[in-house]
Parts: sequence; structure tokens; C-alpha cells
Amino acid sequence: EGFEAKYGFTPTQFIDYKGLMGDQSDNIPGLPGVGEKTASKLILEYGSVEDLLEHADELKGKLKTTVEEHGDIAKMSKWLATIVTDVPIAFDIDGMEVRDPDVEKLVEMYLKLEFNSFLKKLDTGAAAAVPKENKYEEPDVERYILKTKDDLALLDGAVSEGGFIMMKVFGDDAHTSKPLIKGVSVLSEDQYFYIAAEGPGTEDADVILGQLCVILNEKKPAFMGHDLKKDYYMLKCYGLDKAVTGFDTAVAQYVLDPGRSNYDMNVLSEEYFRESIEPEKVIFEGEGQMQMFAELEDRSGEFSDYGLKWCALSAQMTLIQREKLKKEKLESVLFEIELPLIEVMAAMEFEGFQVDNKELENVGTDIYGRIDELTKEIYEYAGEEFNIKSPKQLGPILFEKLGLKSGKKTKSGYSTNAETLENIRDDHPIVPAILEYRTLTKLTGTYIDGLLPLIAKDGRIHAHFNQTVTATGRISSSDPNLQNIPVRQELGRSIRKAFVPKDGCVLVGADYSQIELRVLAHMSKDPALIESFNNGEDIHKATASRVLGVPEDEITPEERSRAKAVNFGIIYGMSAFGLSSEIHVTRKEAEEYIAGYFEKHKAVKEFMDGQVAYCKKKGYVRTMMGRKRYTWCASSVSALR
Repeated sequence: EGFEAKYGFTPTQFIDYKGLMGDQSDNIPGLPGVGEKTASKLILEYGSVEDLLEHADELKGKLKTTVEEHGDIAKMSKWLATIVTDVPIAFDIDGMEVRDPDVEKLVEMYLKLEFNSFLKKLDTGAAAAVPKENKYEEPDVERYILKTKDDLALLDGAVSEGGFIMMKVFGDDAHTSKPLIKGVSVLSEDQYFYIAAEGPGTEDADVILGQLCVILNEKKPAFMGHDLKKDYYMLKCYGLDKAVTGFDTAVAQYVLDPGRSNYDMNVLSEEYFRESIEPEKVIFEGEGQMQMFAELEDRSGEFSDYGLKWCALSAQMTLIQREKLKKEKLESVLFEIELPLIEVMAAMEFEGFQVDNKELENVGTDIYGRIDELTKEIYEYAGEEFNIKSPKQLGPILFEKLGLKSGKKTKSGYSTNAETLENIRDDHPIVPAILEYRTLTKLTGTYIDGLLPLIAKDGRIHAHFNQTVTATGRISSSDPNLQNIPVRQELGRSIRKAFVPKDGCVLVGADYSQIELRVLAHMSKDPALIESFNNGEDIHKATASRVLGVPEDEITPEERSRAKAVNFGIIYGMSAFGLSSEIHVTRKEAEEYIAGYFEKHKAVKEFMDGQVAYCKKKGYVRTMMGRKRYTWCASSVSALR
């Protein structure tokens, strides 16, 4: 009764109401442009989404067009908003009795879901759940702590030329200054060395680390370890030459399980051995503690023990991972693609990118000048000053004071996101000014104020390149993200001009030509695509010609643009709804375009359907090079099984 008094219709009809107006928080789209008032009015008049669609011809104007063109969205939205109440779940009251947990299954689930804090609460049972072959064993080796250049003669004699060593560098991985290395652990067969680079009795870090790099450069061992890119980068700053990678347990785990968010040693140690090891920051920096007198203490023994455990865990983990890689047929991905790349990325970080400070500062001055101009313009259009960056202040200015048509109003106020503003760009000059203001403030925050502090003393930006972040195998970049500097806007291009070659060098720009479509042609073996590429045709014109049945020389720029959207959209499973938004046609026209594409490229359709079927059966798909891409549910079930 209270519900009906508030809304005027029944709780059951609330599902239809949601189907019409949507719900942003639950990602329910609803009918475009239909908000609370219109949805309520339609439900009171027609009762349900289905009845509304049956009487769409009674509507008028834009609302009639919306309902007729997007009726399927309303139906889907209603379906999404409907709670399923008839799932056949078997219920057994005796099964609800609280029993002791199945520790082994619980451990596996916590590990897969990365519930590490929960895992630590299972210490006793977790240790018991470890298979015998996964028990961590402390190695029985001769131990040495080396503090001077002369001491390194012991290491020199123990490292065989071209052999394998397990290594871990403990340092701050600084990229705006020379990294501070506290120590280096090296495990070589039955001998273990900790090279102390700071503390009482140690030689100057540059001297002892420089000599270490001389030995490593001469012996050229194959390095094994965990997250070796950081180790290589820090040692390169002290003279390490090109390094050869034998194995990296962090990267190996990434190849085995690319969807996880954490590949830290302390996490994997718990997973493989139920063995705790503190994060290195806790040991070397004393997390949460004052380190004023740390330099007076000789902690080399403690650091040495920690480094040995790290190396031993990595060595033991290597044996297990190699078996897993073989079983999953992922050895070639690791040994041919990922491991050789580690040294390359470390070298990229060490080399850095030359930046012209003055150019960057000049661009910043220009942008800030334009932001000031836009701020004044926006205030004049609004008739008052307000916080342009605040949606709560901007919304009432646009949609109440200026009377612009608003999108959907949420509990927190009017939506002023990019999509909403783009839809009303031509309705008032304040809107394009706000959009430009947002673009420029983002540019300054990310690429001017964000870049300048990251320029090192050598005048170069030493960005981080990340190998274990994306689930697809793509490299990412951070601090700063050099892969995402804008190029389509004039100011973005100006920022790029600040990146310059060093003296005597030039910058070379290279790009694959339509690589995604070439891969699709290769994997699907579609005759039409293959012929177009082999003949050097404009692939988008050729596609438009085939789908529309029009000679290539008669294809208009707009038709080519649509074909391009289809070509790239098809690869990533774009729906008719998505395509209609992309190329600004009705959903029905988009459906016809997609159907026409698949009619002319049947091999592509068969390939894509085959990949979906394969993934449903196996729980993953493979790339051309053999990399596995799991669906989350399938990989989780597989891991738990």
C-alpha cells in the first residue's frame, strides 16, 4: 500500500518502470532519453513494457520513434531488472548444519580469489593442506656475506661461465634518480652469497656493486629469480650489461594465470607452499617504523637470511611451474616470448626517453592560458562563478538556470558525463566550452604537472614497462603512461613534441597496417579478406563494396567509414546496438549491415562461432602463439577442481 501510494502502480510493475527508465547503478540501459517522469507516466497509462510496445502507434513525436526503434532495449532492460524466483535449487535442511571447514578446499578458494588475509587465519590447517612435494625446505648451502670488492673473489670463483644463478636485488627501484641498492642475494648451486651494499663495514655501494656487475658481465650467467626486470634495471644503473634470463617465477605465474591481480613473492609463497615470507619493504624499510638509526645497525645477517629464503622459494617454485607450463602447453609462450622480453624492457627503462623541459613548460603555459580563457567564457555564459569541475554545481547551471534538456537525474543529481554533454553540444555555447575545459585540465594534470616531476637528472623520463598487468599479454606503461599520450588533438601533439631524440639520433615511427584484421584473415582463412590484403586493397573500401554490392570506386567516404566501424567492431563482438550508436543509424539498419557482412565473410562468422564454442567447452581460447586467455569462471572452476 505504501509503495502504491508513492508510485501509483504496483511493486510488480516497478520492474517495467525500471525497464523504461533504466538504472545506472545496475547497468540497466532503459529507453534512451526516458527518465523517471516519462517512465512513470507510461506505466500508469499502459501498465507494462509489452503493452506499451503494442500501442506504440498511439504515441507522438520523438517518444514514438524511440519506443519503435528501441523496443528491444526496453524488453532486455525489464528482463535484467527482474529477479529470478524459480531457479531449481535443491534445499536440504540437514545440509545447513554448521560443520568444521574443509580446509583444503577453503585454501584453494582463498588462493584463487586472492583472499590473502583470510588465508593467514588458516595457518595450521593451511600448512596441513600442502602436498608433500610442495613442502618448503630450507636449502643446505654454504653461506657468505660479502662487504668489500675483495670479498667478491669468492663469488667470482663460484659462478661458472654461462651457468645458472638464482638472484634477487633488494633496492628502491627508483626511476628519477639512481636506485639505492641495499643488497644482492645470489644462490649458485651449493653456495649462497649476500652482497651487502650498505651498513657497517661495507665498501662504497658504487665500488662493490660495480665490481659485482663486472663479474656478471664476464661470466654471463643465465639469471633465475622472481620479477627479474626490477633486478636488471637496478643493476644496469651500476654497470650490468645485457642479461640472459633462465627463468622468472613471477612471469611464469603470469603466463599460467594472466587474470590475477598480484604476482608478489609473499602471495605466491602462500599459494605454493603455505609458507609465509614478509614483503621486502617490511624487511628492508621497516614498514611503519622510524629508520633514523638504521645505518648504525649491522643487519646484514638478517637481510642475508631473508634473501636466501627468497631465492630458495623461487628455485623450488621454478620446478613446480615448469611442470605446470608443460602440462598446459605454455612453454613456448614463456621461453620464446616472455623471458627474452624481460631484459629488453629493463633496458628500455634504463635508457629512458629524452624530454625537452622547456618545450613541455611552454606547452603547459599555453594550455593554462587557454584554460583561463575558457573559465571566463563559462562564467559569462552561466552568469555566475561556480566550480566547473563539480557535477553538483554544474548540473543546476545547465539544466535549471539555462534550461538545457537533461539526461537522467540520479539521486546524487544531474548527470554531466561526456555522453550527456555531447548530446547537447549544439544547444548552447557553454557546452563545447566545458568539454574543451575538461580536456585541457586533464591534459595538464596528466601530461604537464604529471610529467615534469618524473624527468630524472639526466633529462630523461625512465617510465616503468609492465609485463604482468594486462590479461591479454599486452605490455603496459606507468609512471608515466607513455603509451597513452594523445595524438589526435593539437595540444596532445604539442606534448609529444617535447619527447625528442638524443644528440646524433632520430625518432622512427612505425606501425602495423591493420594488424587486427590481418590476424583475423589469417586465423579465419576468409578468402575475401585474404584476397583484399594480398592485392593491397583498401580493406575498408573493399568491405563496403562487398557488403553494399557497389563498385569500390563508387564507395563514399561515409560508406567507407561505416565499413571500418564494422570491420573493427566485428572483431570485438560489437552488437547491433553498439554499431548503431557508433555509425549513427537505426538498430535495424545496423543489424542488416552485420548480417550483410557475415553473408559476405562466412569464414569469419564460422571462426568466431567456433571460438565461442571452444571457449564454452574448454574455458579458454588460445592466441596464434599459444597464449591462453581464460574466462574467469572457467579458470576458477579449473583451479578449484
